[in-house]
Amino acid sequence: MVPDGGSGTGDRAGTGGETAEEGAALLDDLRAAIGRYVVLPSEEVLTAVTLWVAASHIQPALQHAPRLAVVGPTKGCGKSRVLDVLHETVSRPMMTVNTSPAVVFRIIGEDPPTLLVDEADTIFGPKAGDKEDLRGLLNAGHQRNRPAWRISGPEHKPTAFPTFAMAALAGIGDLPDTIMDRAVVLRMQKRKPGEKVAPFRSRHSVPELNTLRDRLAAWLTPLRGTAHRLVPPMPVEDRAADTWEPLVIVADLAGSHWPAQARAACLAMTRNEVVQDEQTTLKTRLLRDIRRVFEQQGDREALRSHDLLAALIQDAEAPWAEYGTKGLNAYHLANLLRDFGISPANHRFENGRQAKAYARNQFLDAWARYCPDPAQPIPAAGETVVARRAQGKPPAPPSGTLPIGPPGGPAGPRPTR
Repeated sequence: MVPDGGSGTGDRAGTGGETAEEGAALLDDLRAAIGRYVVLPSEEVLTAVTLWVAASHIQPALQHAPRLAVVGPTKGCGKSRVLDVLHETVSRPMMTVNTSPAVVFRIIGEDPPTLLVDEADTIFGPKAGDKEDLRGLLNAGHQRNRPAWRISGPEHKPTAFPTFAMAALAGIGDLPDTIMDRAVVLRMQKRKPGEKVAPFRSRHSVPELNTLRDRLAAWLTPLRGTAHRLVPPMPVEDRAADTWEPLVIVADLAGSHWPAQARAACLAMTRNEVVQDEQTTLKTRLLRDIRRVFEQQGDREALRSHDLLAALIQDAEAPWAEYGTKGLNAYHLANLLRDFGISPANHRFENGRQAKAYARNQFLDAWARYCPDPAQPIPAAGETVVARRAQGKPPAPPSGTLPIGPPGGPAGPRPTR
């Protein structure tokens, strides 16, 4: 069902509404306003955020609800300011930092809110705890018709709760693959000294952004029927096409330079994520190989940087001897480990000499998160099991995926990467 489908002709929705011809100018105004308040990594990213905001106003017409992953390596990268701007421009915003999952389940319907989740790393981290339901909702809600079944009401009847809703999630570090694969990814960085933004003041900023929000609703609400029928040509395939299609639909509705600009942003940002995935895979391999070196050295308290590099390069099956132009060096090693909060430091060894070294306890958290040991089988009574560390196995899939179907029935297929 597509409420407020309208005629799809682009006629004015009422006094103050936007015509289809004015859609491109409206997106230009929105893009300029977003760019005044936040410094984004590239022009393509600014284009993507603009189209994502506009797409929230045609959610009932969409088959996929793209996530917006606003991630950065540290605090102070502007992630929360992005959410501030989104809150005043998207359709029916709903902040979920302290919201009960039960409330979110019940408020999502035919015309869902746009979920805005700050500190999303706390939902997906090891301390998620009672936020598991919200995590499952965010995993499932990318595609329409993936309800969450719960026992509800005084009669304890199985009830299907919709999960389909667009969501922007801000947090430190990458979110789980189940989110990143379904997201338009904004990789925020701290502003350089010369980069300026307008101060965000509620008295002046909110009315300006709310005016843009109302203009978006007046333009796009009558076009939901048209948007529902559009099957735009996409420059990417598979899941990336599902995620970017709503943004391209808005661009095609606007016309002018926006269709080409949207597809250029789609290509640039999806290619960037391919590179990021390759780097992430490489970094995970590095963590596993370093763990192996520590084990071979009897799990010493620390290893000299020189000795660790030598051991890594000597592994004929590893890529480190051919990394860069002359093989992995101390600078490369420190750079690859920086995102995990790991760095070399002066360490005093048994002979009293000091040297740059990596302490083993620095790696424990990263090993647990990115390359955990597989669970060891429990031996049967009377059996003796020699425990061996399995190398190269991927981590277990993230938990929190909601079942598709009533309680007691078979679960639906889990999304694969």
